[in-house]
Amino acid sequence: MKKIIALTIIGCCMLLRVVAQGDLLDEINKEDSAKPQRNFTTATFKATRIINMQSVELTGAGNLQFMITHHFGLLWNKDAGAQNLVQMFGLNAGIAKTYLALDYSFNRWFNVGLAAAGTSNFEGWMRFKLLRQQTGTYNIPVTVDWISTANVNSSKTATLVGEPVWNRYSFMHQLLIARKFSDKFSLQFMPTLVHNNVVPYGVNNSNNVWSLGVGGRYKVSDKKAITFEYARQLNMFDFVIMKNGTIVNYNPNLVSIGYDWDTGGHIFQLFASSTTMSTNIEQLTRNPYNFAKGEFALGFNINRSFGIKKKVKEL
Repeated sequence: MKKIIALTIIGCCMLLRVVAQGDLLDEINKEDSAKPQRNFTTATFKATRIINMQSVELTGAGNLQFMITHHFGLLWNKDAGAQNLVQMFGLNAGIAKTYLALDYSFNRWFNVGLAAAGTSNFEGWMRFKLLRQQTGTYNIPVTVDWISTANVNSSKTATLVGEPVWNRYSFMHQLLIARKFSDKFSLQFMPTLVHNNVVPYGVNNSNNVWSLGVGGRYKVSDKKAITFEYARQLNMFDFVIMKNGTIVNYNPNLVSIGYDWDTGGHIFQLFASSTTMSTNIEQLTRNPYNFAKGEFALGFNINRSFGIKKKVKEL
């Protein structure tokens, strides 16, 4: 009888201890859940490009992305008349530029890329994520990226005989500032500096061309969205004198509207833009077409990512 009583007392003590431990764990879990968490905003944009311009999105950490961008000729050339029908509104005009790019993200904040940029141009870039939009422990209202691009024109006519090779180079620096306002709407601002190693001849010309852009995305369904871009060139677009003496007036306004479709395997982007250029450097500094006169061209982007590393440490 004494053994039974002793065993009963021991069992009750063990039960009380287990209950006490459970209560303590519950209190710890409650304290942990009460602590502010870092809630990062995701999918500000669906792809690494809004349309022509880079977005704040990076390829997934440890992933390699292959991207094709294709710009056709003008939808309607006012000087071509009925020839526009034969040219199938720019699709069969013989004026098309293709941009082929590979980029890789080492982690969530660092990305590098290389591209065959059309018309014998090549370029490479480095991108750094400086801030991520988030709530909780830190309340940061925007995502901020910095991207620097180097472009080289490798055509025979890029420089005159005897000119140094660095005259072929141009550079672009962009600060991308974006905010996802809701599940449907995101907006991005893009102050940009393009530096040309060689400046065109003429009065008030400069090696540095400044522009300011804005782009956005409105999600219409889980897989589809409408996108838009507008960029304004702030200098070096009027009375630019080329090396052969020709005076050129570029159009300072770049306007684009697009349609994003997530197929599950890749992102397909169809767009109409007031440029036929394939590189951002040309689009923001040497675009001759005027959207106010209906000078638009069709184009598309296709993005496909491949996992290279199975496990990547997220930062």
